[in-house]
Amino acid sequence: MQANKSPVYNWQPEDDMRAKIKWFVLLFLVVLIAGVYLYPVPNIPFAEVYAKADAVEAESLSAFRAAHTPKTIEVKGVIWEYVSMGEGNETILFLHGMTGAYDIWWHQLDALQENYRVIAVTYPAVDTLAEMEAGVTSILDAEGVDSFNVVGTSLGGYFAQYLVAHHSDRILHAVFSNTFPPNDLIAEKNKSIGAALPFLPEWLVIDVLRGSFASSVYPASGNDELTLAFLNEISYGRMSKAQVVRRFHCVVEKFEPPNLSALNIPVLIIEADNDPLVELTLREQLKVVYPSAEVQTFSNVGHFPYLNRPSEYTEILLEFFSKPLE
Repeated sequence: MQANKSPVYNWQPEDDMRAKIKWFVLLFLVVLIAGVYLYPVPNIPFAEVYAKADAVEAESLSAFRAAHTPKTIEVKGVIWEYVSMGEGNETILFLHGMTGAYDIWWHQLDALQENYRVIAVTYPAVDTLAEMEAGVTSILDAEGVDSFNVVGTSLGGYFAQYLVAHHSDRILHAVFSNTFPPNDLIAEKNKSIGAALPFLPEWLVIDVLRGSFASSVYPASGNDELTLAFLNEISYGRMSKAQVVRRFHCVVEKFEPPNLSALNIPVLIIEADNDPLVELTLREQLKVVYPSAEVQTFSNVGHFPYLNRPSEYTEILLEFFSKPLE
């Protein structure tokens, strides 16, 4: 009985061609996907970004940067950037929001340095409020600052509440500006985007932010060109996706708010009646959590009154800080 023989398959040239095409297509798709994912965030020159902003204001910012080169300090393997200026007996610490940097406060830093020591920081890509706390307190210690006043806006205002809760012995006055108390609302409303953020390409994350500047922040500011320009500049290479993701983690991190009546720390809440980034529910919750706080409400200025109403904002700070401690 003759054994069955396996059929012999003859490799043809067209098979070799098909295999090469498959590998070529696969390689092409990998390169295409990588190219889309790794597409760089554009870097736009200062003059172009600020072309529509008031020329005097743009020159003021440029001069401030030229006069005050940021210092750096390494804290737990992470580099922090900050400026420290002024010769006053009291120190004011300035804390920016999600899309900010140390120099977003340049109007206030310039105006207050005559009477105060002023320090402003830029948050690196740290993931928790405790890590932010470690960086900021290391800066204060390096600068020989024991007690201080704190001004925080948005994420910075949230972080200022955290500092009051954890360092009440060091804080003289606190300003919670355009911000929110510990809550579940932000995390719940941003659950999907928060989960997706780490996996989205950097250019897309930054581009979406830039779109929100134009669609909501800019109109609420009264179409203030300086506000839009500064935020756009931040999005053109000054802020990374890693910073966005980790700052978002800090925004939604919960903590026990400080009891102001027990701590006897004067607190000022600054808000705007048309803030597009802090909804009315959260603004009202903030005042409920801190019933003893003084409240100043801006009308129709949006989320960044220290940029588009700098003189008024600075005067409010001066008046508040000048009040004697009880």
